Amino acid sequence: MRLAVELLGESEPERHRLSQKAMEEGPDALWDDPRLMGALLASRALGRPSAALFYYVILRRQLLEVGVDDRALTDYCAAMVLAFGRGDRAYHIGEHDENRYAYLVDLVEEAGRAGSERAFRVRVHLGNFSLWMTGIFPDYIAARRARKGGPPLPYYEALGRSGFLMASGHRLAGGLGPVLRSAGERFAELRIALNRLSDRMLFPSHSSPDRVMRQVADEFRSRHAW
Repeated sequence: MRLAVELLGESEPERHRLSQKAMEEGPDALWDDPRLMGALLASRALGRPSAALFYYVILRRQLLEVGVDDRALTDYCAAMVLAFGRGDRAYHIGEHDENRYAYLVDLVEEAGRAGSERAFRVRVHLGNFSLWMTGIFPDYIAARRARKGGPPLPYYEALGRSGFLMASGHRLAGGLGPVLRSAGERFAELRIALNRLSDRMLFPSHSSPDRVMRQVADEFRSRHAW
């Protein structure tokens, strides 16, 4: 909160006003400020902002652009990106799970033969892994499809949506159930928001006809569907 106030406040009275607003309304009053994303991107101080704050604020803004006003879902999505970005975590159902899964079909098969508790965890991971791949690495999916005839984005979207929705109704979902259900229902919007983060901030120098076509299709989809 102090960092957000410092970045947004251009004067001491303005910083005081922002601090009071955050104390009265909660930190979301700062996180939702449309100026904060630009301020975070422009910040050059070492060690700031934290990765958790950065991804939450960026994804919050990108999701609002595609009509998703859901803070819990934004938090879940940002946490997934942070977790899967560490080492080989994206390819494992749990942090300490020994099995490595690189293909969605293997996760589908594992969910079909696993017991109830593991099936739940596999389906959550199916949703997360599908969102991770389609959101952060859509250009890789397009290139693999062109070279080896791999599945297109809609294939990943369908399986990811199914994984989240099936997991949301499981008894082990508990309080996470509504978030998983929203992730399944809004999978396409989550994917587009992550694509924009990836295209603009993680891999801005890449250019290809597939990327342009995807961006045009998603822009059209955003304007006419939501």
